[in-house]
Amino acid sequence: MTSATPIIPLAMPMPIPTGDQLKASRTAAGLSQAQAAELMGYPLQTGSRGGVQSRTWQALESATDERNMQGPAYAMFLLLTGQHPDYVLARRAGAAHPADAP
Repeated sequence: MTSATPIIPLAMPMPIPTGDQLKASRTAAGLSQAQAAELMGYPLQTGSRGGVQSRTWQALESATDERNMQGPAYAMFLLLTGQHPDYVLARRAGAAHPADAP
């Protein structure tokens, strides 16, 4: 039996973003609201002009809606888009890439 490196819990600040902060992060990533919503697993709907939209994401960016994205979800969004100020996501050594799966 081999000994594994112990996993040490990582404490990181996870502030709740304002709608303006969320919008700035999304636009810095070059994503539309629909693309950002899809990345984070939020539902998409057909828009009035035939495209797709996310009413949930629209509400999260709205200054007049009381809903905010929770801090851990925002931290994940920043990690997934390469914008986190302190951390980056990296594949574990030896981990299979999803595209290589049968």
